[in-house]
Amino acid sequence: MNRLTEHLKLLRIKNEKALILFITAGDPTLEDTSEIMKALAKNGADCIELGMPFSDPIGDGPIIQRSTARALKNHIKLDDIFHLVKIFRQGFATPIVLMGYYNPIVRYGIERFVSACKENGIDGLIVADLPYEEGELLERQCRSQNVHLIYLLAPEPGSRRTKAILAASSGFVYCVSHYGITGVDQKPDERLDEIVTSLRSMTDLPIAVGFGISSAEKAKAACKSADGIIVGSWLIKELENGLSKPAVAADFTRELKRAIQETGSQ
Repeated sequence: MNRLTEHLKLLRIKNEKALILFITAGDPTLEDTSEIMKALAKNGADCIELGMPFSDPIGDGPIIQRSTARALKNHIKLDDIFHLVKIFRQGFATPIVLMGYYNPIVRYGIERFVSACKENGIDGLIVADLPYEEGELLERQCRSQNVHLIYLLAPEPGSRRTKAILAASSGFVYCVSHYGITGVDQKPDERLDEIVTSLRSMTDLPIAVGFGISSAEKAKAACKSADGIIVGSWLIKELENGLSKPAVAADFTRELKRAIQETGSQ
């Protein structure tokens, strides 16, 4: 069974909320990324979402764009990311999901890319600019390698398209809390609880809320109905301001994990 599936099932049994944390591979260096990943894993991250740097990150806000720019200056390639995860796997079983854009995957070769994900211990894939209508080829390759393909799902709970995306998704449901780009300090959709409840009636997959989770209060609010949260821009901003990045990552993870578990135990 896929590591991500196993871990999320265990959290559900224990009535715990999932903390999924995003960082960009190669920011500020690959060596730093490796140490940050270890700190996240040791301090309660349930899944690490590892960003694949791309020159046109259309779905990302200014914080992740800055992070991506720093990584691109280091000339980070997909093979560097695969090696990074391979080394991480020597000591950690924390699920890893790659997040990025479709162009680099196509250039690398879809079948070759998904095979490399499997070989190096990657459990899932999020492609921010891939609509599910165009995802059949990637879905097929992911299924053959037991790598989850996780689609972004905008807040349209009653639509026919939502049902189709849920049917095509695996791993977990990535429920976008509001329209727009990542990292914007914007209120989640006021109907978020209603949206998550509606989605839960249509799928057995765990539901994680992302985009705009920028405080413990927002995290706890999202976890009232969702199975977990996805946090990226907030963490990267903290890392930007910290001298010891692994220490910042450790403190951030430990404190946020504790905060959302208060919601899970209610």
